[in-house]
Amino acid sequence: MSAERAATAFHEVYGTPPAGVWAAPGRVNLIGEYTDFNDGMVMPLALPRRTWAAALPRTDGRLRLHSAAAPGGVVELRTADLAPGAVHGWAAYPAGVAWALREAGHAAGGADLHMESDVPVGSGLSSSAALEVATAFALTELHNLELPPDHLARLAQHAENAFVGVPCGIMDQTAAACCAEGHALHLDTRDLSRRHLPFAPDLEGLRLLVVDTRVRHDLGDGAYARRRAGCEEGARALGVPALRDVAYGQLADALDALAGDPVVRALVRHVVTENDRVARVAGLLAAGDLRAIGPVLTAGHASLRDDVAVSCAELDLAVAVANGAGALGARMTGGGFGGSAVVLVETAGVDTVAEAVTGAFASAGHRPPHVFPVRPAAGARREL
Repeated sequence: MSAERAATAFHEVYGTPPAGVWAAPGRVNLIGEYTDFNDGMVMPLALPRRTWAAALPRTDGRLRLHSAAAPGGVVELRTADLAPGAVHGWAAYPAGVAWALREAGHAAGGADLHMESDVPVGSGLSSSAALEVATAFALTELHNLELPPDHLARLAQHAENAFVGVPCGIMDQTAAACCAEGHALHLDTRDLSRRHLPFAPDLEGLRLLVVDTRVRHDLGDGAYARRRAGCEEGARALGVPALRDVAYGQLADALDALAGDPVVRALVRHVVTENDRVARVAGLLAAGDLRAIGPVLTAGHASLRDDVAVSCAELDLAVAVANGAGALGARMTGGGFGGSAVVLVETAGVDTVAEAVTGAFASAGHRPPHVFPVRPAAGARREL
């Protein structure tokens, strides 16, 4: 897929060329899961896989939306009528961005948009944020709004929270908007300060693989929201603004205080230890010791599996088999309940690990996984 293909498809749908094509990437999260809505630390990187938004401004207040991946033709809306709950399905994501811009007082008018993407939906690679951020970049430039990328990320998050109804944190949208090629993004989700840490495994004789289990998830089904609510309950019980405020050295005391609630206790343990894992990986990347992050990734998976309970049989199998076949470390990435795992492996071991995981899935009767290497890519930008 490409910007040129998106432009051609736009012409076929709407009968005229677009004013431009904007693209935003999917992401994998190297480490730092279920921490972003706890004011914690995360470390995503952008994928070469992207969502393209070909767009043309309108002056009549209409928003027309079309996706190459969705049946049903063009969805036509009036920007003045946009409200939470008024739009359903895939169109709620770009419509929510238009709504969020207007809610924030920005004079974003109508537009025709056509969407193309090679970020698989429901794979834990943040296809929704890629769609939102590509839309945000397109609408703001079409209507001459000068908003910085981190501001657009916050508007996109607000769209997903308030318009779509998924209580996600800020990580995915910030990754899509702000990541840099060849780097992981160390993001403090409390003050939104960012630093780019060099992460180029190819230069170190390593590869980062994504194992898409092809088990599709839906974070709007309530399970994600229940875990967020549990984290908020833990913070209230401990008397802190957010679980980010529980230092790693205070964890034992915090767990003692929550002994009567094993579910909340486990969530607190995960968030506090995961923030520590992010700090450890950041230090290792700054020191150029990429191989040493492998065991930290695997520890993160165990915490997500056991304390947050968001893994699944396919993700656990991918991680266990990859590590057994010689990977340096592996973990699920994203919200869980399916989706993808990331695997850090020596270049010479890529085929061995991929074949072992694929064979294990076949033996277990699972659908064949999609295993592919990724390199840290750039964030959103205009491509045509």
